[in-house]
Amino acid sequence: MTVFEPGNALVQAAVEKAVAAGDELGVQVCAYHRGRRFIDVAAGFADPDRSRRVDHDTLFNIWSVSKAITATLLHIQADRGLIDYDAPIAQYWPEFAAKGKGAITVRHALMHRSGLPQMPAGMTPERLIDWDWMTGAIATLEPMAAPGEKPMYQALSFGWIIGELVRRTDPARRDVNTFLQQEVNQPLGIEGLWLGVPDSELSRIAVMEDAMPPMSPETLPEIWEKVSPWAVRLLPDTFEDDRIRQAVIPGVGGIANARSAGRFFGMLANGGELDGVRILSTERVATFAEPRIGGDEPDTVMFNQVMPISMAGFWLYAPEPITAAFRTPTAFGCPGVGGALGWADLGEELAVSFCHNRLVLAATSEDDPFTPVAAAVREALAMLKQEA
Repeated sequence: MTVFEPGNALVQAAVEKAVAAGDELGVQVCAYHRGRRFIDVAAGFADPDRSRRVDHDTLFNIWSVSKAITATLLHIQADRGLIDYDAPIAQYWPEFAAKGKGAITVRHALMHRSGLPQMPAGMTPERLIDWDWMTGAIATLEPMAAPGEKPMYQALSFGWIIGELVRRTDPARRDVNTFLQQEVNQPLGIEGLWLGVPDSELSRIAVMEDAMPPMSPETLPEIWEKVSPWAVRLLPDTFEDDRIRQAVIPGVGGIANARSAGRFFGMLANGGELDGVRILSTERVATFAEPRIGGDEPDTVMFNQVMPISMAGFWLYAPEPITAAFRTPTAFGCPGVGGALGWADLGEELAVSFCHNRLVLAATSEDDPFTPVAAAVREALAMLKQEA
């Protein structure tokens, strides 16, 4: 294992302190710098009963970190000349043009400005795991706003829209998980990252502890019942269902360990190449941190906050709360429900993945348990640079 031992010990101490304080249950952190892994730590427990220790092979739900992975798959297709960001989605998916959606472009969807943040009516877990039903139902939806008119975060719909575009532009028509395994994971030697986990890996997944404020349909804005229906809520009681973990749900359904997610983001931080394997062109990756059009407009789905989203579909730097970990304007990635994180920083040539199973909702970076871990990673990077 290639790590920078002084820095690794520093980050290990930070995660162990977080576990001992009860701020975390089980944690993994992996970081790459200039294409080399220099941090790789694991600590804590894989279940709230504390009966199973977390090791480097433990898997975690990574929630919306999946969006960064799915967006990357679409960019692979763009790199190959198979998709044009400014083309209408209906050019690749004709059924999508129904109900006045013919002018929505691929870029609109990437930027969360498609006007289609909602899910189909009548959602159930059984429908959530049925790819053909989901994409068929999304194709028949009427948009909530004109394309490009305003930002409306596609909390769940992003995955099926972008994922179906990947599938439709793939000559082999592979599902998104198969595409990920064959086009990214196998070439890079990534063994623990899925958008639909196989039977053989279910026993490795950590059990979640929900430490977020209690939620119910009554506590959420009305629009959230359309965007993220309570019947398929983004909480452990839904997403610990093995049927859902095994389904291809590319917006929120990823399962990974930090080593694998770190290697994925390490490829991006290294300009699309890792260990001699090129996945994306350097020129394309260089565009991923460009802020989206209308980036200072409040998002009507996300509680009227200004959302830091890039033209390429990634989250960007913002002061508070969870994206504070990104820190610089050259960083991009995505946070997930409860604090999962994965990002690449082109300026620092740094990638970090953070997997855990105690879900929290931090209002500020000061009360985010990841903040001291992120500080330790930065200190470790500074030590590494100094030694070099």
